Amino acid sequence: MSELITAELVDLDLSATTKDAAARSLAERMVAAHRVTDLDGFLADVAAREAQMPTGLDGGIGIPHCRSEHVSAPTLAFGRSGAGIDFGAADGPADLIFLIAAPTGADDDHLTILSGLARRLMDPEFTAALRAGTDPRAVAALIRGEEAPEEPEREQVETGKQEQAETGTEATGGTGAAESVPFRIVAVTSCPTGIAHTYMAAESLAAAGRAEGVEVTVETQGSAGFKKLDPAVVAAADAVIWAHDVEVREKARFRGKPLVDVGVKAGINRPAELIAEARRRAERGEIATASDSDKAPGSGDGDGNGSGADHAHFGVRLRTYLMSGVSYMVPFVAAGGLLIALSFAIGGYEIASAKSVADHFVWGEADSWAALLNQIGSAAFGFLVPVLAGYIAYGMADRPALVPGFVGGAIALTVNAGFLGGLVAGLLAGAVVMAVQRVPVHATLRGIMPVLVIPLIASAVVGFLMFIVVGKPIASLQNALTDWLNGLSGSNAVILGVVLGLMMCFDMGGPLNKVAYAFAVGGLADPTPGSLKVMAAVMAAGMVPPLAMALATTVRRRLFTKTERENGRAAWVLGASFITEGAIPFAAADPLRVIPSVMAGGAVTGALSMAFGATLRAPHGGVFVVPLIGEPFLYLLAIAAGTLVATALVVLLKGARRTAPEAAGDAGADGSRVTVAA
Repeated sequence: MSELITAELVDLDLSATTKDAAARSLAERMVAAHRVTDLDGFLADVAAREAQMPTGLDGGIGIPHCRSEHVSAPTLAFGRSGAGIDFGAADGPADLIFLIAAPTGADDDHLTILSGLARRLMDPEFTAALRAGTDPRAVAALIRGEEAPEEPEREQVETGKQEQAETGTEATGGTGAAESVPFRIVAVTSCPTGIAHTYMAAESLAAAGRAEGVEVTVETQGSAGFKKLDPAVVAAADAVIWAHDVEVREKARFRGKPLVDVGVKAGINRPAELIAEARRRAERGEIATASDSDKAPGSGDGDGNGSGADHAHFGVRLRTYLMSGVSYMVPFVAAGGLLIALSFAIGGYEIASAKSVADHFVWGEADSWAALLNQIGSAAFGFLVPVLAGYIAYGMADRPALVPGFVGGAIALTVNAGFLGGLVAGLLAGAVVMAVQRVPVHATLRGIMPVLVIPLIASAVVGFLMFIVVGKPIASLQNALTDWLNGLSGSNAVILGVVLGLMMCFDMGGPLNKVAYAFAVGGLADPTPGSLKVMAAVMAAGMVPPLAMALATTVRRRLFTKTERENGRAAWVLGASFITEGAIPFAAADPLRVIPSVMAGGAVTGALSMAFGATLRAPHGGVFVVPLIGEPFLYLLAIAAGTLVATALVVLLKGARRTAPEAAGDAGADGSRVTVAA
C-alpha cells in the first residue's frame, strides 16, 4: 500500500463538520499530491456514489469512495474528526474518515489492497490504533500495514477449515471418527462500487461465524476480482446469505437452499442476526425458489427474509436512477441559477432580453456585465434537462447509456417536453441500452459494443420515441402543468404549498425532498409566475427543519444532548443557507418526534409563501438571495412562522418524556440513559 497513502494524505485534526466538507478537505490533499486532476469533478463522483447509499458504518467509520476519471492513481486519504461527522450510520457520527479514490480503469492489484483495508476496518485493535495515533507518518504506516505483515489476500473469506468445506468431509478428532458437523453457510457480498462495503461485509460475516461456531464461506463479487465458490462448498452448505446492492452473479447455483437476502450494509452491521436467521430458515425447511433468486439487489424486507414484493424492488431501483440524475444536475442548477439571479440583481429582469455579449459588450457598463452573467447562467441552465436524462440513463446502464440519454434530453427540449420529457428520455435510454446489452453477440463485436454499437442503436431508438411517439404528449402535459401553476390562486395555491412543504421536510435531503426540489427547479428553465412561486415555497420550507432544531436547542437546551446542542449552533447557518440536511442528525436520533414536527412547520411555511404570492428566481441561496425574492418581508415571515411551529412541536413532544442528557454524554456512569418520568 506504499503508493496509496503518505503522511501528506493524513489529517489527524479534521475540522470539517459535514460529509461534503470532509470529502472536499481530504480531496484537496489528493489534488496537492497530484492524485486527483479535477477537484470538483471528483467530488461530484463522490457525491453521486454517496447518493446511492450512505457510506457510514457502525463503530464511527465513514468511507466515502468512488471510481472517477478524475483520479490519476489509486489513492487513500485519512482524516480524524474530534467532533464527529454524520455519514448516515445508525449508531451516530464517524470520527475515522477514509476517502478512497480509484481510477475508472484501476488495476486489480491496487483494488485488492483497498479491499484488504476494508477488511482491516472490522478489526477493533486497528481502529483503536488509528484513534490513538499522534504522528501522521506513523498513522500512514499503520494504514499501509507496516506494523505487522498482512495475511495473503483471499477471494474467499471463511471460518472453519477450508479443506474440509471443499471436500465436504466432517470435522474429526484425529482418529477419523466424526465428532461434530458445523452449520455451514455460503454467502455473497457485493456493493455498487465494489471497493469497500463488499469486503467489509465479507469480513464481518466471517467474524460473526467464528463467534457463533458456524462455518461461513464468502464469495466477494467486488473490484478485486470474482472467484466463484467451489461447487462442492455450495452443495454442502445448509443455508445462503446474500448481502448485496448489485445483482448476484450466477444465482442459479444457490437454488434449493434456505436464503437470506439483504443489502450489503446489513452484512456489515448485523451479521450475527443474519446467521441466526439463516439457521432458523434451515430448521424450518424454507427453500428459495427460482423466483426468489431472481429478485432485485438487496430486496429483503428489512429483517432479512428476501420476500418483498417485486414492485417495491422496482421502486427502490427507480429512486436510485432518478437520484443519480438529480445529483449530477444540481451543480448546473446552482451555478446557472445563481448567475442568472445575480444578473437580475445588477441589471433588472429585462436583462434577459439583452443582445448577445459576443457582439455587444462594453467593459465599463454594468448592463453588459449583467448580460454576460445572464447569458453564462442561461448556457448552464440549458444543460439541465440533457444532464438529468443522461445521468438517469447512466445510473441504469452505465457509460453506454450516456449518449442516448443526453440525446433524448436534448430532444425533450426541442419538442418543448421540458423537465418531464427529460425524466422520460433518461428512463427510455437506460431501458433501451439494458435491452441491447442482453442481446448475445459474437466475440469479435464485444469490444466495439459499448463505444459504437450500443450508443448508435440506442440513440436512434430513443430519438424516434422522443420525436415521434412520446415527445408531443409529454409536451402537452408540460404545458398543461405550466398553465395550472400559472392559474393557481387562493386555496389551490395554499394546498400545493402544503404538499411541497411536507415533501421538503419529510426526509430532509432524501428522495421526496429531491423530487420537490427538482420539480421547482424544472420550472426555472422556462420561468412563469406560477413556477417562481413554487420555487419560493420549496426553498422556504427547506430552510425550516435546521432553523427549527437550532432554535429548539437554544430555548430548551436540557432536552438535547451535548452533541445535538453543538449541531444546533451549526444548524443556524445551514438553515439560513437552505441546507435542509442540517436537521438530519436530530431526525436520526429521534425520528418520531423530530420528523412530524418539522413537517408541520414546513407545511405552514409552504402554505404561507404561496398565499403571500412570494416569488424566487434563484434555485438556492437561502437568506442570501432575499433581495431577489418577490414580497421579501412576507417571505421571511412565512419562514419564521413555520420555524416557530416546528420548534414548539418538537419541544412539546420531547418535553413529554423529559429526557435529561448532560454535557458528558446523557448517560449514567454505567452507560445507561438517565430518564426522568414526565
